[in-house]
Amino acid sequence: MTDSPDFLDLDDALVDLDRERRCGFSEVVYGEGKTVEAIRRIAFAQLERGIDVFATRVSPEKAAALLPEFQALYPRAYYNEVARTFRIPKTIPENDLKPSDAASPGFRGKVAILTAGTSDLPVAEEARETALWTGADVVLVQDVGVAGPKRLIAKLPLFVDADAIVVCAGMEGALPSVVGGYVSAPIVAVPTSVGYGAAFGGVAATLGMLNSCASNVTVVNIDAGFKGGYVAGLIAKRVADAARRAFERGFATRQNS
Repeated sequence: MTDSPDFLDLDDALVDLDRERRCGFSEVVYGEGKTVEAIRRIAFAQLERGIDVFATRVSPEKAAALLPEFQALYPRAYYNEVARTFRIPKTIPENDLKPSDAASPGFRGKVAILTAGTSDLPVAEEARETALWTGADVVLVQDVGVAGPKRLIAKLPLFVDADAIVVCAGMEGALPSVVGGYVSAPIVAVPTSVGYGAAFGGVAATLGMLNSCASNVTVVNIDAGFKGGYVAGLIAKRVADAARRAFERGFATRQNS
Protein backbone atom coordinates (compact mmCIF):
# COMPACT_ATOMS: atom_id res chain seq x y z
CA MET A 1 0.00 0.00 0.00
CA THR A 2 1.58 3.28 -1.14
CA ASP A 3 0.91 6.56 0.65
CA SER A 4 1.70 9.99 -0.78
CA PRO A 5 0.54 13.57 -0.15
CA ASP A 6 -1.69 13.32 -3.24
CA PHE A 7 -3.19 9.84 -3.14
CA LEU A 8 -3.44 6.65 -1.12
CA ASP A 9 -3.01 3.29 -2.84
CA LEU A 10 -5.48 0.74 -1.46
CA ASP A 11 -4.57 -1.82 -4.14
CA ASP A 12 -8.02 -1.81 -5.74
CA ALA A 13 -8.51 1.97 -5.37
CA LEU A 14 -6.36 5.09 -5.53
CA VAL A 15 -7.95 7.50 -3.06
CA ASP A 16 -7.46 11.09 -4.22
CA LEU A 17 -6.36 13.07 -1.16
CA ASP A 18 -5.70 16.30 -3.07
CA ARG A 19 -9.12 16.68 -4.74
CA GLU A 20 -10.46 19.41 -2.47
CA ARG A 21 -7.44 21.67 -3.05
CA ARG A 22 -7.67 21.23 -6.81
CA CYS A 23 -11.40 21.09 -7.36
CA GLY A 24 -13.08 22.69 -4.34
CA PHE A 25 -14.55 19.52 -2.82
CA SER A 26 -13.10 16.20 -1.73
CA GLU A 27 -13.42 12.97 -3.69
CA VAL A 28 -16.86 11.36 -3.74
CA VAL A 29 -17.22 7.58 -3.57
CA TYR A 30 -19.35 6.04 -6.31
CA GLY A 31 -20.86 3.09 -4.48
CA GLU A 32 -22.40 1.16 -7.35
CA GLY A 33 -20.26 -1.85 -8.23
CA LYS A 34 -18.09 -1.51 -5.12
CA THR A 35 -18.19 -4.11 -2.37
CA VAL A 36 -19.06 -3.24 1.21
CA GLU A 37 -15.44 -3.87 2.17
CA ALA A 38 -14.14 -1.54 -0.55
CA ILE A 39 -16.43 1.28 0.56
CA ARG A 40 -15.44 0.66 4.19
CA ARG A 41 -11.70 0.86 3.47
CA ILE A 42 -12.03 4.01 1.34
CA ALA A 43 -14.22 5.66 3.98
CA PHE A 44 -11.78 4.93 6.80
CA ALA A 45 -8.87 6.17 4.67
CA GLN A 46 -10.66 9.48 4.13
CA LEU A 47 -11.84 9.88 7.71
CA GLU A 48 -8.36 9.21 9.10
CA ARG A 49 -7.15 12.17 7.03
CA GLY A 50 -9.93 14.53 8.12
CA ILE A 51 -12.01 14.16 4.96
CA ASP A 52 -15.80 13.94 5.20
CA VAL A 53 -17.11 10.85 3.42
CA PHE A 54 -19.84 11.17 0.82
CA ALA A 55 -20.87 8.13 -1.21
CA THR A 56 -23.53 7.91 -3.91
CA ARG A 57 -25.50 4.99 -5.36
CA VAL A 58 -25.18 2.92 -2.20
CA SER A 59 -27.83 0.20 -2.02
CA PRO A 60 -29.90 -0.25 1.16
CA GLU A 61 -28.23 -3.65 1.68
CA LYS A 62 -24.75 -2.14 1.61
CA ALA A 63 -25.84 0.73 3.85
CA ALA A 64 -27.29 -1.73 6.37
CA ALA A 65 -23.90 -3.44 6.57
CA LEU A 66 -21.93 -0.18 6.86
CA LEU A 67 -24.06 2.15 8.96
CA PRO A 68 -23.90 0.49 12.42
CA GLU A 69 -20.10 0.32 12.37
CA PHE A 70 -19.63 3.95 11.35
CA GLN A 71 -22.39 5.34 13.57
CA ALA A 72 -20.63 3.77 16.56
CA LEU A 73 -17.59 5.95 15.77
CA TYR A 74 -19.28 8.90 14.04
CA PRO A 75 -22.80 9.21 15.48
CA ARG A 76 -23.98 11.69 12.83
CA ALA A 77 -23.25 9.35 9.95
CA TYR A 78 -26.46 8.72 8.04
CA TYR A 79 -28.00 7.07 4.98
CA ASN A 80 -30.68 8.60 2.76
CA GLU A 81 -32.56 5.62 1.36
CA VAL A 82 -34.42 7.66 -1.27
CA ALA A 83 -31.24 9.31 -2.57
CA ARG A 84 -29.11 6.20 -1.96
CA THR A 85 -26.40 8.42 -0.47
CA PHE A 86 -24.21 7.57 2.51
CA ARG A 87 -22.64 10.44 4.47
CA ILE A 88 -20.05 10.22 7.24
CA PRO A 89 -19.17 13.71 8.48
CA LYS A 90 -16.00 13.65 10.58
CA THR A 91 -16.77 16.93 12.33
CA ILE A 92 -19.94 18.99 12.04
CA PRO A 93 -20.40 22.43 13.58
CA GLU A 94 -23.72 22.96 15.33
CA ASN A 95 -26.59 23.45 12.84
CA ASP A 96 -24.25 22.84 9.90
CA LEU A 97 -23.68 19.95 7.54
CA LYS A 98 -20.39 20.99 5.98
CA PRO A 99 -17.54 22.77 7.80
CA SER A 100 -15.97 25.35 5.49
CA ASP A 101 -15.22 29.05 5.36
CA ALA A 102 -18.03 29.52 2.86
CA ALA A 103 -20.45 27.97 5.35
CA SER A 104 -19.86 30.73 7.91
CA PRO A 105 -22.98 32.69 8.94
CA GLY A 106 -23.83 35.13 6.17
CA PHE A 107 -21.56 33.44 3.64
CA ARG A 108 -23.48 30.42 2.41
CA GLY A 109 -24.66 30.17 -1.14
CA LYS A 110 -28.22 29.01 -1.77
CA VAL A 111 -29.23 26.11 -4.00
CA ALA A 112 -32.83 25.27 -4.92
CA ILE A 113 -33.84 21.79 -6.05
CA LEU A 114 -37.09 21.56 -8.05
CA THR A 115 -38.96 18.48 -9.21
CA ALA A 116 -41.54 18.28 -11.94
CA GLY A 117 -43.30 15.43 -10.14
CA THR A 118 -42.90 13.23 -7.08
CA SER A 119 -41.60 10.43 -9.33
CA ASP A 120 -38.48 12.56 -9.83
CA LEU A 121 -37.78 12.65 -6.08
CA PRO A 122 -35.00 9.99 -5.94
CA VAL A 123 -32.93 12.02 -8.40
CA ALA A 124 -33.80 15.28 -6.64
CA GLU A 125 -32.84 13.83 -3.25
CA GLU A 126 -29.45 12.81 -4.61
CA ALA A 127 -29.01 16.39 -5.82
CA ARG A 128 -30.17 17.77 -2.46
CA GLU A 129 -27.80 15.60 -0.42
CA THR A 130 -24.93 16.53 -2.72
CA ALA A 131 -25.64 20.24 -2.47
CA LEU A 132 -25.85 19.98 1.33
CA TRP A 133 -22.49 18.21 1.35
CA THR A 134 -20.97 21.14 -0.57
CA GLY A 135 -22.02 23.48 2.25
CA ALA A 136 -24.89 25.28 0.54
CA ASP A 137 -28.20 26.24 2.03
CA VAL A 138 -30.70 24.05 0.19
CA VAL A 139 -34.44 24.31 -0.42
CA LEU A 140 -36.43 21.49 -2.04
CA VAL A 141 -39.56 22.38 -4.01
CA GLN A 142 -41.56 19.37 -5.17
CA ASP A 143 -44.21 18.68 -7.79
CA VAL A 144 -44.27 21.95 -9.73
CA GLY A 145 -44.34 20.51 -13.25
CA VAL A 146 -45.88 22.10 -16.32
CA ALA A 147 -49.16 20.16 -16.02
CA GLY A 148 -50.12 22.62 -13.26
CA PRO A 149 -48.23 25.87 -13.96
CA LYS A 150 -49.86 27.85 -11.14
CA ARG A 151 -48.02 25.64 -8.64
CA LEU A 152 -44.66 26.91 -9.88
CA ILE A 153 -45.70 30.56 -9.60
CA ALA A 154 -46.99 29.98 -6.08
CA LYS A 155 -43.63 28.52 -5.00
CA LEU A 156 -41.48 31.12 -6.80
CA PRO A 157 -40.66 33.11 -3.62
CA LEU A 158 -38.92 30.01 -2.22
CA PHE A 159 -36.28 29.85 -4.94
CA VAL A 160 -36.15 33.12 -6.90
CA ASP A 161 -33.17 34.26 -4.78
CA ALA A 162 -31.18 31.04 -5.23
CA ASP A 163 -27.63 31.26 -6.57
CA ALA A 164 -28.18 28.10 -8.62
CA ILE A 165 -31.25 25.97 -9.33
CA VAL A 166 -31.37 22.27 -10.09
CA VAL A 167 -34.49 21.19 -12.00
CA CYS A 168 -35.26 17.47 -12.18
CA ALA A 169 -37.84 16.45 -14.77
CA GLY A 170 -38.76 13.48 -16.92
CA MET A 171 -41.47 13.03 -19.57
CA GLU A 172 -40.88 15.84 -22.11
CA GLY A 173 -38.44 17.73 -19.84
CA ALA A 174 -40.12 21.12 -20.20
CA LEU A 175 -39.84 22.42 -16.63
CA PRO A 176 -36.27 23.87 -16.79
CA SER A 177 -37.26 26.10 -19.70
CA VAL A 178 -40.27 27.41 -17.81
CA VAL A 179 -38.25 28.06 -14.65
CA GLY A 180 -35.58 29.76 -16.76
CA GLY A 181 -38.11 32.37 -17.83
CA TYR A 182 -38.69 33.47 -14.22
CA VAL A 183 -35.23 33.60 -12.63
CA SER A 184 -31.80 35.16 -13.21
CA ALA A 185 -29.87 32.24 -11.71
CA PRO A 186 -28.07 29.51 -13.66
CA ILE A 187 -30.24 26.39 -13.99
CA VAL A 188 -28.81 22.89 -14.00
CA ALA A 189 -31.37 20.67 -15.72
CA VAL A 190 -31.36 16.99 -14.75
CA PRO A 191 -33.38 14.76 -17.09
CA THR A 192 -34.90 11.78 -15.30
CA SER A 193 -35.87 8.40 -16.71
CA VAL A 194 -39.51 8.95 -15.71
CA GLY A 195 -42.06 8.57 -18.50
CA TYR A 196 -43.90 6.24 -20.84
CA GLY A 197 -42.41 4.48 -23.87
CA ALA A 198 -41.61 7.45 -26.10
CA ALA A 199 -39.74 9.08 -23.22
CA PHE A 200 -37.01 6.51 -24.03
CA GLY A 201 -35.77 6.32 -20.46
CA GLY A 202 -34.98 10.03 -20.23
CA VAL A 203 -33.69 10.60 -23.75
CA ALA A 204 -36.74 12.67 -24.73
CA ALA A 205 -36.33 14.86 -21.64
CA THR A 206 -32.62 15.27 -22.36
CA LEU A 207 -33.25 16.39 -25.93
CA GLY A 208 -35.97 18.77 -24.80
CA MET A 209 -33.65 20.33 -22.22
CA LEU A 210 -30.77 20.60 -24.68
CA ASN A 211 -33.11 22.45 -27.05
CA SER A 212 -34.30 24.85 -24.34
CA CYS A 213 -35.02 28.38 -25.49
CA ALA A 214 -34.13 29.66 -22.01
CA SER A 215 -30.57 30.98 -22.12
CA ASN A 216 -29.71 30.14 -18.52
CA VAL A 217 -30.28 26.36 -18.80
CA THR A 218 -27.47 23.81 -18.95
CA VAL A 219 -27.94 20.03 -18.88
CA VAL A 220 -26.29 17.06 -17.17
CA ASN A 221 -26.77 13.35 -17.73
CA ILE A 222 -29.94 11.29 -17.23
CA ASP A 223 -30.74 10.66 -13.53
CA ALA A 224 -27.47 12.42 -12.59
CA GLY A 225 -28.72 14.09 -9.42
CA PHE A 226 -25.19 14.05 -8.05
CA LYS A 227 -23.84 16.00 -11.01
CA GLY A 228 -26.65 18.54 -10.78
CA GLY A 229 -26.16 19.05 -7.05
CA TYR A 230 -22.38 19.23 -7.40
CA VAL A 231 -22.40 21.88 -10.14
CA ALA A 232 -25.01 23.94 -8.29
CA GLY A 233 -23.06 23.61 -5.05
CA LEU A 234 -19.88 24.73 -6.78
CA ILE A 235 -21.65 27.82 -8.13
CA ALA A 236 -23.07 28.59 -4.68
CA LYS A 237 -19.64 28.16 -3.09
CA ARG A 238 -18.09 30.63 -5.53
CA VAL A 239 -20.85 33.14 -4.75
CA ALA A 240 -20.29 32.66 -1.00
CA ASP A 241 -16.52 32.97 -1.35
CA ALA A 242 -16.90 36.20 -3.34
CA ALA A 243 -19.27 37.63 -0.73
CA ARG A 244 -16.87 36.75 2.04
CA ARG A 245 -13.92 38.36 0.23
CA ALA A 246 -15.93 41.51 -0.43
CA PHE A 247 -16.90 41.68 3.24
CA GLU A 248 -13.29 41.19 4.35
CA ARG A 249 -12.07 43.93 1.99
CA GLY A 250 -14.75 46.27 3.28
CA PHE A 251 -13.90 45.42 6.89
CA ALA A 252 -10.21 46.00 6.28
CA THR A 253 -10.96 49.35 4.62
CA ARG A 254 -13.06 50.46 7.60
CA GLN A 255 -10.32 49.36 10.03
CA ASN A 256 -7.69 51.34 8.14
CA SER A 257 -9.77 54.49 7.67
